[in-house]
Amino acid sequence: MNSPEGNGRITAVVFDVYGTLVEIRDRRRPYARLLQWLAESGRVPRQSDARRLMSTACDLAGTARLFGVELSATALASLENDLAAELASVALYPDVIETLTVLRQAGIRLGVCSNLAAPYATPVLELLPFTLEAYAWSFELGTVKPDPAIYRAVCQQLDCVPHETLFVGDTLAADYEGPRAIGMPSLHLARKGPSQAEHSIATLAEVPMIVRHGKLIS
Repeated sequence: MNSPEGNGRITAVVFDVYGTLVEIRDRRRPYARLLQWLAESGRVPRQSDARRLMSTACDLAGTARLFGVELSATALASLENDLAAELASVALYPDVIETLTVLRQAGIRLGVCSNLAAPYATPVLELLPFTLEAYAWSFELGTVKPDPAIYRAVCQQLDCVPHETLFVGDTLAADYEGPRAIGMPSLHLARKGPSQAEHSIATLAEVPMIVRHGKLIS
């Protein structure tokens, strides 16, 4: 753990979802396949494509239509089979339930903030051990991390100010640097090795200790 002492008190913790709370054990990447098929059909890929599909509440067929393509029944069935396999393989990391439970028992408000296509929210809601105070899904809010608006939205849902809301996630730009840009303390979760961030943890089990000791990562 690398987290300096600071002034203030953490009243809420927001977690990224995929790569932080849950993992996909059977990766099929149906949305990446969809974008590849769109390119092969003659549509010119754009840098904004991933952002657009994660900020719109659509299923696979709706996403294709969003980009101006109607999928054949065969292509759609193939993608939907891959999506179903991925969703069925979503699992909580071993450190999640105890971490969330300890924080909840300490009176900490909890939320999630995630960039994802709409179908990926369902298994998360089914796996979490209890209802959280805030759910900031990119496809519902119409924007993605690291847009400051998404961090402000989750703070508003939590009824907490940014500087007392800790953000924890596995992606540097979206989960560490983005929150800090609006004054949210943050931790980079580096499960598989060293982190480039100044303030990092190797497991979620470290989060309750940071909160309990009144440390702000800022």
